[in-house]
Amino acid sequence: MQLGINLGYWGAGMDADNLAVAKEADRLGYAVCWAAEAYGSDAATVLTWVAAQTERIDVGSAIFQIPARQPAMTAMTAATLDSLSGGRFRLGLGVSGPQVSEGWYGVKFDKPLARTREYVEIIRKAMTRERLSYEGTHWTLPLPGGPGKPLKLTVHPEREHIPLYIAAIGPKNLEQTGEIADGALLIFPSADHLEDTAIKHLRAGRERAGLTMDGFDVCPTLPLALGEDKDVPALADMFRPYTALYVGGMGSRKQNFYNQLAQRMGYEKEAAEIQDKYLAGDKEGAAAAIPQQLIDQTTLLGSVDRIADRMKAYAAAGVTTLTLAPAGFTLDDRIASLRAGTDALERAGLA
Repeated sequence: MQLGINLGYWGAGMDADNLAVAKEADRLGYAVCWAAEAYGSDAATVLTWVAAQTERIDVGSAIFQIPARQPAMTAMTAATLDSLSGGRFRLGLGVSGPQVSEGWYGVKFDKPLARTREYVEIIRKAMTRERLSYEGTHWTLPLPGGPGKPLKLTVHPEREHIPLYIAAIGPKNLEQTGEIADGALLIFPSADHLEDTAIKHLRAGRERAGLTMDGFDVCPTLPLALGEDKDVPALADMFRPYTALYVGGMGSRKQNFYNQLAQRMGYEKEAAEIQDKYLAGDKEGAAAAIPQQLIDQTTLLGSVDRIADRMKAYAAAGVTTLTLAPAGFTLDDRIASLRAGTDALERAGLA
């Protein structure tokens, strides 16, 4: 099992620290550094900045938002980043959510699976550097009856095949991801529930495409907080606002993928209470309503030995790249957490 690092959103006040974290992850031998985007900084610029100041670590988008870019533009960006980084780019895609898609980009959030499938097909075709023509429900290239003609990508990527990941949560999206992508980006993963909430759906998609799970990258992100085992409850409290935001307030009441995931993990009653309080404006109450077990199951908390045991469980569940989001109040804290990740991987016998 490999390790990755997730820098999250750029522009949150820790930008200089984030670059230092990325450089240390590169030095420690982490496999990939991911960056996110929502409606602030874009991931492509951040990844270019990181790639220019690192040597070995891959850089990946987690995610490029599908409603933000035309698929041909995403292919151009991927080819450019792969070329500039010397073949170190990983393309992560996701549909985002209805509030961002419609509120920020003005793109109707409908038929996300069909849109994703067409988007990936266009990117794959563009990256082959053949002349691009496509006829689908959501995109037609070139537009009929006009001056457009099939064009081909002029940039030569470093590699013929750039790894393509999809951020997936729901069963149908996971199945399609297994079918059409090279990897899955997962969030709030519990090793105890991963087979039922993710792996079996990914496997079904692979089988539909005539493939196995061999070579498919299962890549969840887990926050990590280093401390003594007796302090695990206090460490878990650090992530209450984060978990409350996603389970309680991300998306609408009817379309909250993270709330639905918590329900599939057995927290139906708790997920409803968290959402009710969060949407009513009681964010502190929502955070307090989160069971400690839910946080502990979806993070890495405690000593290096405890984290190593959890890493063994994730590897046994089918995780191939474990992406860490090291927490800490200072840069030194985050670096210590980063180093603890590699120590734990070695103690687990997974390095």
